[in-house]
Order: sequence, then C-alpha cells, then structure tokens
Amino acid sequence: MEKANRKKSIAGFFKKVYKYRAFLLMLAPAVIYTLIFSYYPMTGIVLAFKKYTYAGGIWGSKWNGFENFKFFFQSGQAGLVTRNTVLYNIAFICINTVTQIAVAIFLTEIRNRHYRKTTQSIMFLPYFISWVIVGVMAFNIFSSDYGFMNKLITALGGERVTFYTTPEAWPFILIFFNLWKGVGYGSVMYLAAIMGVDTSIYEAAAIDGANVFQRIFKVTIPMIMPTTIILFLLSVGGIFKGNFDMFYNLVGNNGLLYDYTDVIDTLTFRALITNNDFGMSAAIGLFQSALCFITVVLVNKLVGRYDRDYTLF
Repeated sequence: MEKANRKKSIAGFFKKVYKYRAFLLMLAPAVIYTLIFSYYPMTGIVLAFKKYTYAGGIWGSKWNGFENFKFFFQSGQAGLVTRNTVLYNIAFICINTVTQIAVAIFLTEIRNRHYRKTTQSIMFLPYFISWVIVGVMAFNIFSSDYGFMNKLITALGGERVTFYTTPEAWPFILIFFNLWKGVGYGSVMYLAAIMGVDTSIYEAAAIDGANVFQRIFKVTIPMIMPTTIILFLLSVGGIFKGNFDMFYNLVGNNGLLYDYTDVIDTLTFRALITNNDFGMSAAIGLFQSALCFITVVLVNKLVGRYDRDYTLF
C-alpha cells in the first residue's frame, strides 16, 4: 500500500512538471544563473578554515581549523569594524527612512504635476552617480589645499581644517553623502505606497476637518506602515554590511581615519588585496554573513510578535 502511494505521488509530481513545463522553462534561466553566480561561489567558504597557498589552491591547501578566526578576533580589529559597521548602518537606516518618508509625503502634497516630476527627477539623479565620482567631488570639497569648504572658512576669517586628518568629522560626512545619494531612490518606493492609498480616505478626513498634518500623521503614515516595516526589515538584514563603494571611494587607504571609518567590508578588502590573506578575508566574510543571517531571523521574529502580516517569512 505504501509503495503504491509513493508511485502515485511520483507520478503526480511528473504530471505537474509536464503540465507546467512552459513556466518551468521560463524559470530555468533565473535558477541556473542563481546557482552559478550565488550558490557555487559559496563553496569558497572552506577558505575560512584553510591556510591558503597558491600551490595548493582551494582544495589542496591545508586545513587550519579556526586559526583564521582566532587571528581576526585577537588582532583587535573585530570589535572596531563591527562597531563601526553597526553604528553607521543604524544611522543610515534611521535617518534615511525618516527623510525618504518625509520627501515622499512632500512630493505627494505638491499639486503642480510638472514641478513634482521635475523635483523628483532632480532628487533621483544622485543615485545614478558612481561612488568614484562622488569621491572626487568630496575631495574637491574637503581638500585642505583647494577644497571649497576651506576656501569658504578662510574667506570668513577662519583657519583651514585638514578634514583628511580629522577622523571625528567623517561620520557626519559619510552620513550626509549616503543620504544625498539614496534619498531620491528610497523615496520612490514610499511615494508608490502613498499613491496606492485610496483617495476617498483623504476626502473623508478633509470633510471631518482634518488639516494637512493630521492627514499625514493619522492617514498617510499608518497606511504606509506595512511598506515601511518590510523595507526596514530588508535594511536591517544588511546592518552588518558596510557600503564598500562609499567607504573606499570617500576614505580610501587613509590610515588616520580608520578608527572612525573602517568597516567589515574595507577590512576584508585590505586582508585580501594588501595582505594577500585569503583565509582571513574568507573568515571575516563568513563572520559577517552569519551576523546578518542571525539579525534577520531575530528581527523578523520580533516583528512577528507585533503583527504576523508584517514578517518576511
């Protein structure tokens, strides 16, 4: 009886495969692409537990257990880069989310359609500018010799500020450029969510005498809360990921700023490129991935306690 049921289930499976063959063929390229470029490279995780040599390669190098992790944590850099990465991302998430929602609400309140589209396009433009170009712009602004900021400071009677040797200033600089570059793109998603709100709700609120601020705080924000929570969860999932493009192109290899600007991604890059240490860079990457995974699971569970409909899985 059990064998008969198993045969029926197998036969049913192949019938479904045949029935939906067109959809499966359409899905195949995406699955193959994901397997090749996302899952196959994950086999490189073994480097985190090996003393890599060019002669031995990935599979021929000797195993060294947790020595790479041990060296990473004993170097004193683990706590520094993890702290910097988390604090920067908390600042990015909080400031960007509030600003993007505010911008989206501002755009919906603009009645002139052409002015709204023009404003939206101008705000969206920085998203397409390469971080390499942004790094050049930052250098021309903060250079101690001919930067715009120093020219402005000296014109007002002040003394030159050497920004590239003043690490305390860089958290504010990095937060500003991250916000400037991402606010336009992020506000589009919130704008789409706001545009999806039924206009009859706003009309009813206006009839009841609600002013513009009451409509924003009592109607708009509660209605886009599901979108906000989902985007927040996706952002939190990368809270241990440093924006390598931004940090490297703005800061570069300036060791004087590392205490305030060094993050997990830049440390991984230096371990691989500068120190040629494949094992340690793989260990740092695995450490980062594990932290991201644990964070997503925990935050998703906490959100599920508040409202199950807002969870990712």
